[in-house]
Amino acid sequence: MEHFSLSEFNLLIKQTLSNHLAPSYWIVAEIGEMNVAQKGHCYMDLVEKENNFIKAKMRATIWSYTFASLHNHFEHIAGTPLKKGMQVLFNASFEFHEVYGVSLNIKDIDPNFTLGERERKKRETILQLEREGILDLNKSLILPQVPQRIAIISSESAAGYGDFINQFTTNPYGYSADLRLFQATMQGDQAVQSIIDSLHRVYAIEEQFDLVVLIRGGGSQTDLDCFDDYNLCAHLAQFPLPIVTGIGHERDQTIADLVANVHLKTPTAVAEFLLNGMMQFESDITGLFDQISKFAQRLIQSNQERLVQSKHVIDIKAQNTVQRCGYELARIQQTIERKPPELIKTYELALSSIDKLIDAHDPKRILRKGYSITQINGAYLSDVTSVGPGDQIETTTEDAHITSTINTVRFTKNKES
Repeated sequence: MEHFSLSEFNLLIKQTLSNHLAPSYWIVAEIGEMNVAQKGHCYMDLVEKENNFIKAKMRATIWSYTFASLHNHFEHIAGTPLKKGMQVLFNASFEFHEVYGVSLNIKDIDPNFTLGERERKKRETILQLEREGILDLNKSLILPQVPQRIAIISSESAAGYGDFINQFTTNPYGYSADLRLFQATMQGDQAVQSIIDSLHRVYAIEEQFDLVVLIRGGGSQTDLDCFDDYNLCAHLAQFPLPIVTGIGHERDQTIADLVANVHLKTPTAVAEFLLNGMMQFESDITGLFDQISKFAQRLIQSNQERLVQSKHVIDIKAQNTVQRCGYELARIQQTIERKPPELIKTYELALSSIDKLIDAHDPKRILRKGYSITQINGAYLSDVTSVGPGDQIETTTEDAHITSTINTVRFTKNKES
């Protein structure tokens, strides 16, 4: 039976393809990966997608002597350098190596075919989220400074998850939190739905968590396509808990990063971010405690000084009050000691005046002047119209009492009896 060795068969493929293919072709593809080696050679992974799934993939090379001029010319015309995610129109020859397989040798790139389909779709997704008013919803949530209950969406077998757990749990500060993993596929065709399912599981018990961490390890740019998916990013943007992403890429930002409350490059960076928040909180609390302690000390010292001052003022006022009261008592004593003689003299003068007044009105004094006092029936006679002939009256002089009977009454002012 005729047979080929593997190398012979690969050589047959190479010769057959060389005989049937043109020297070069213009091809449209998306740059899935792009790396420039130290020697100046550019290595790419080219992809074609359909309905967001990779339909075709092939390696490509731009040798250094071509890449230098080609890249500069492209950037000058297109206004942007070649980069991952860009859809490009390039001229390449087909290469088949017996060991390394199929690849393309790029000879030229059309700079007028600038932005790739991946980049365009990404921009369209961002605009759609913005039009719907949900792009910044998660960013508006308040991120707790010291989260104690953290939901982690990741793959348990992912290196990024292990990095996060190790960084967080072995921190030198002794900080801890309740970390709960919600298992999800983090790359491939099933990643979008798997992550959304995990979000639903967290949402069902959202009151048990303070925030959600979405992390995964490194990978190629095409492995991150799920994080530009509209459906996933819409769920992330509208999630009621703050979301922190650490998707493990160093250069490009996914839409998931854009809608998240906080985005960081790696899972390790996410752990550091959370720990730094806790450390800052502890520092703030310590600072506040120091401020309160110093304020209390200043307040105590101030009150002590005020007490000393108040005591001094009270002592002085007490002394002044005692002294003033002593002066007042002495004055009152002097007044009391001086008043009796003055009162006696005043009363003596008053009694003397009264005595003189009494003496001046003494009936005997009047009688001595030749006057007499007439009484009728024991009462002083002041109205002569009340008496008449036959009435008996008594007349008192200075030295005698005379009893008389009235014979006639003659009035001196036209009054008759």
